[in-house]
Amino acid sequence: MKRGSTFARCIIIDDDPDILLSARLLLRDLFEEVAVFQAPEEAMAAMEERLPDVILLDANFGRGATNAAEGFHWLGEILKRDADAVVVMITAHGGVQIAVEAMKRGATDFVSKPWSNERLLATVRTAAALRNSRETASTERRRAAAIAQPPSGETPLLGKSPAIQRVFSLIERAAPTEANVLILGENGTGKELVAREIHRRSRRADGVLVSVDLGAVAENLFESELFGHVKGAFTDARGDRVGRLQAADGGTLFLDEVGNLPLHLQPKLLTALEQRQVIPVGSNKPVPIDIRVVAATNLPPERLADESLFRQDLLFRLNTVEIELPPLRERREDILLLVDHFIAVYSKKYGKPERALPDDVAMALESYDWPGNVRALRHAAERAVILAGEDSFTVEDFSLSRSGAPKTPPTPATANGGDLNLDRAERHMVEAALKKHAYNISLAAAELGLTRASLYRRMDKHGL
Repeated sequence: MKRGSTFARCIIIDDDPDILLSARLLLRDLFEEVAVFQAPEEAMAAMEERLPDVILLDANFGRGATNAAEGFHWLGEILKRDADAVVVMITAHGGVQIAVEAMKRGATDFVSKPWSNERLLATVRTAAALRNSRETASTERRRAAAIAQPPSGETPLLGKSPAIQRVFSLIERAAPTEANVLILGENGTGKELVAREIHRRSRRADGVLVSVDLGAVAENLFESELFGHVKGAFTDARGDRVGRLQAADGGTLFLDEVGNLPLHLQPKLLTALEQRQVIPVGSNKPVPIDIRVVAATNLPPERLADESLFRQDLLFRLNTVEIELPPLRERREDILLLVDHFIAVYSKKYGKPERALPDDVAMALESYDWPGNVRALRHAAERAVILAGEDSFTVEDFSLSRSGAPKTPPTPATANGGDLNLDRAERHMVEAALKKHAYNISLAAAELGLTRASLYRRMDKHGL
């Protein structure tokens, strides 16, 4: 981009060469390129090569024409080629009536001939900034849509147990509404799958599902991440950025681990949800948002009811409908169904043959407590597919024999005092911390003196 220019490209379409010259000279410092055309057809061809930030379009081209019919025609053609095009109409006849009609048909703004240079510059600068904002929002939406795709090996919710059938019933009734939904459950039970299913069955299914892991957002970046920021708002703000709430406009916002949001940040989220608008960092202009909120937490209900941990007015805003996911140990009828599914998925992924699942292995899997729930079962199935022999699976393939499938993990004192094996002791400590904090990763990691990432690595290592 040339020195001093702010935006990339502007196209000016007018049958008066004097108008084209004066506009080009006026706007040349604002854009890297200012292209001028007397014939709209030539401008349309130029748009095929490179889309502009702003188009200035004359309302009348034919000699003596004053009804803006040609301008409206070409406005429609431009918007057919680029639905996000930012078009400023140039009007000389008809005044306000033509300008109002132009904006009804999709024009962003208008200027009247003869124009004030300051007015034209301000109008075009604002229009170009709008285009940049739309492109940023579009990029965020594409990124959010990509994030929203189910990870490899995931599947729609499966199960035949009464516990999971109750969940299915709640999803079926709540999804078509606009009600906010709070999903409760231990880590690994499938809360994100429930959020995706609610979005898929909702009236917003054609929109995006934007996920935000509130447990992973640094406190000093909370407002920028959720509400966005404008260029120059802080040291590293080199351009405008659309926040996650605005990126979810027209779709669903999934707030994962909402229970880990610090108490002093909760009012900011509540205000945005109540007012249905966000104010980007560094701006004083509110941006309206149209979102449905699905939130999830592994905090048990009694912890959520503690006002020292969670604001009750925010809780009421989030849990119009509450769905509690049962842990896998309370829906044992579903374990083999899930095992069969994941074995099929990973056998196909790794090109492995079909193998038998002997009765003793099936019984061991059904009786195991699965402290990491469906996520742990999926990891165990993946390891088994990779490690098993050619004919059938064994209990050892699923790495269950190392723990003896305990239903109540030993205390840290017992683990350290009675068993000096470092690997087993680490597993017992991690498991005990997770149990103590109801599988809240942030709290368990803090007690163990680990980062969240380090705890996740140890959970994966030990099949938790």
